[in-house]
Order: sequence, then structure tokens, then C-alpha cells
Amino acid sequence: MSSKKIFISVAGNIGSGKSSLTGLLANKFNWLPYYESVADNPYLSDFYGDMTRWSFNLQIYFLAHRFKIHKDLTDKPGSVIQDRSIYEDVEIFAKNLHKLGKMSDRDYDTYTNLFEDMTAYLQPPDLLVYLQASIPTLVNQIKIRGRDFEKDIDSYEKWIASYNLGRVLIINKDNLDFVHSHNDFNFIIEKIEKDLLLDLRLFT
Repeated sequence: MSSKKIFISVAGNIGSGKSSLTGLLANKFNWLPYYESVADNPYLSDFYGDMTRWSFNLQIYFLAHRFKIHKDLTDKPGSVIQDRSIYEDVEIFAKNLHKLGKMSDRDYDTYTNLFEDMTAYLQPPDLLVYLQASIPTLVNQIKIRGRDFEKDIDSYEKWIASYNLGRVLIINKDNLDFVHSHNDFNFIIEKIEKDLLLDLRLFT
């Protein structure tokens, strides 16, 4: 069991604490962390200038980039933990752009078909940890960090409810402060241990 590789993805709205939890778990268990990066997307500035024109290009770039990262993570010999999964691209971001009229039906159909074909070749995470948070919690976090966040929490809830690629652990963090509370962090560790049916201390 001590040699078994673990692949975990942490999902949730911006402000939910994905990056913080990814770092804490990586440090505790000596896992390789991977953090979401959007600043290097060459379409980002164009997209914010004209979302309708550039939404498809933006999402295709993200899809190709995250496909490569996901494959690299599954190919690595050691355990890994990822801040944001490739699956959120289609289920949250592209879907919302389409709903808002920023991506045409034709582009959305092309994107989703490509997504399905590409992800069919990927090994899903052993565990998807979803950090569930209410709007007041997210707003408070964004005020602290000075960042925007995706407001359509319903999209996350619907996606998680239909996710069937592997185990899902839902953690409601409204009353948790795993960054500053040792007890709260241990609570999450216990949940993960139980869900994976492993004693993660073997991997330290």
C-alpha cells in the first residue's frame, strides 16, 4: 500500500480555498502539487476585450493545456494533487459562456465533442475533493484576496451531483478554517482517509 500512487483533484469556486488545501495536503504527505495557471493563456486579454469573439479560442487553449497537465500528472510515478480539474472547463466555464450567449451553439458543440473525445483517454482522479461554499463565504474570501469568482454555484452543484468518474468527497467549508485550525485540517484528513480506504500516513 505504501507504494500506491494517489491522484487527487481539488475542485470548487474561486475563494473556496482550493489552492490553500492543495498546498497543505501536498506538504503534509509529500505529494507533488499542481496549481491552476491562467495568466499564461495568450487569449486572455483578447477574451476580456471581446468575449463573444474569443471564448472558443480561450476554452480550446485551456482544454489543450489542461489535457497535457492531466496526462503528465498521471504519468508521474509519485502521488499528485491538483488545484482544479480539466472537467470544470466544460461543466462550469464553457457551459456558462454558452448560457450567457458568449459562445455560439456551433462552437459549444464542437468544444464539448472535442472535450469528450480527449478526456476519454485520461485516467480520472482517484478522488475529487469538492470544496462547497456559500455565497457569503466566497464573497468574504474574495474581499480578503481582492479577486473575482464564478458566481454560478448551481453549476458546480449540478456537476458534482452528476459526476460519475470516480469517488467524490464533498466538504462544506462554511464553518471550517483548515488554514488556521489544526482541528479543521485534521477533520479533512480523516475524511480523505476514510474515502480512499487508506491510511495516508503510509505515504509520508
